[in-house]
Amino acid sequence: MGQIHKRFTDEQVRMLLQSYGQGQISRDDVQEMLGIGRARFFVLLKEYRQDPAGFSIAYQRTTPARLAAEAEAELAKALLREKELVEDPSLPISGYNYTAIKDRLAQKGLHVSLTTIIKRAKQLDCHIPRRKRKDHDREVLTASIGALIQHDSSLHQWSPYAQEKWHLITSIDDYSRKLLFADFVPQETTWAHIQATQAVFQQYGLPVRYYVDSLRVFRFVQGRDSVWRKHVLETDDVDTQWSRMMGLLGVDVVHALSPQAKGKVERPYRWLQDRIVRTCVYENLSALEEVREVLKAEVNRYNTQQVHSTTGEIPNLRFQKAKKEGNSLFRKFTLPEPYRSPKDVFCLRATRRVNGYRRISLFKHEIEVPNVPLREEVDIHLVPDEIKQLMHLRIWFHDRMVHSVSLPLQGFRVHFSSVANSQQACLIGIKKYDPLANRVPAA
Repeated sequence: MGQIHKRFTDEQVRMLLQSYGQGQISRDDVQEMLGIGRARFFVLLKEYRQDPAGFSIAYQRTTPARLAAEAEAELAKALLREKELVEDPSLPISGYNYTAIKDRLAQKGLHVSLTTIIKRAKQLDCHIPRRKRKDHDREVLTASIGALIQHDSSLHQWSPYAQEKWHLITSIDDYSRKLLFADFVPQETTWAHIQATQAVFQQYGLPVRYYVDSLRVFRFVQGRDSVWRKHVLETDDVDTQWSRMMGLLGVDVVHALSPQAKGKVERPYRWLQDRIVRTCVYENLSALEEVREVLKAEVNRYNTQQVHSTTGEIPNLRFQKAKKEGNSLFRKFTLPEPYRSPKDVFCLRATRRVNGYRRISLFKHEIEVPNVPLREEVDIHLVPDEIKQLMHLRIWFHDRMVHSVSLPLQGFRVHFSSVANSQQACLIGIKKYDPLANRVPAA
């Protein structure tokens, strides 16, 4: 049924309301004749009683019927620029993002509805019809925050103007869908993942379990035997540096067997890639620190403004609500015995045997180790200091730190022997990176 001001005159509605006020006609009859509901009826009645003579049902538009010339020009410019990005085969962009256009126009003080943007896009041939998607049947399997943290990394050329690709490491809470950590690293290493995990644990606490893939950083996976080679070690017979750290803190680790099994953490990569690449093109960004600022802004928008399609809530509000109600499985972060410093938990580990001169050899360095019997093994905790370009060594024997020393960081790209004292080794690269200084701030 059409709008009331298009079907009746002011005088006709005024007479019906006057008759109702005099008791000559019932409210139901007036509603039926006008084709309106109860709430609309009382709104009209209130306006009539306030000013019977000046009563009018004429539609008063509160927003301009047309966009200003400036807004039209900016919108057309943005859509045509978007078309260039979509049609550029060198960019990982396959479709139009009208919401991103709306946000960029809003930053310039131009507020245009999404419907108008899509309408103009079709007029300018800046539109690709969406393919029919399967029904949304995803659900939240956990019942509390901290029950499961999904952790992953993604390699992309996040800026088309950058000379190299970067890895984006993220950690997302399964229940609230809040991104607890997100940052770029030049290269994916064991140390980068250890520091990313440390940032989450020290800010939010210890979760029940982590969900990761079978990357060699997280898991030792042995290939099949062949007629040429028989393997002594099988999958999971060796603890990696990262997995040993998780075991020390009592956090369970679950391994996904395919990218499809990590959909909850893979999906944020798609919209982050879409948004970040577009912003880098528009603002001509190429440096890692510049793109890192774009990442922080997008993560903050996702955590504090965007309603998640699965939960129907804003991630940060859902997280804070669960925390306030005591619906949290995060445990307070405490150092396990006998350690007194996070450097002995979040570190890289190696073992060496003390020689007859009461020394150990480590990366061409001869280090004297006091108060340790000859021929005994010592545990070495290695902690890189990127600012001072030092490698701090903390040497332990029988649950006691017996010596500490600092060496130049340069050259510490090595094979560390496995925890299980096997023939396998895990490649660990030390890169210039400090994620604790770039972690996602709590909203």
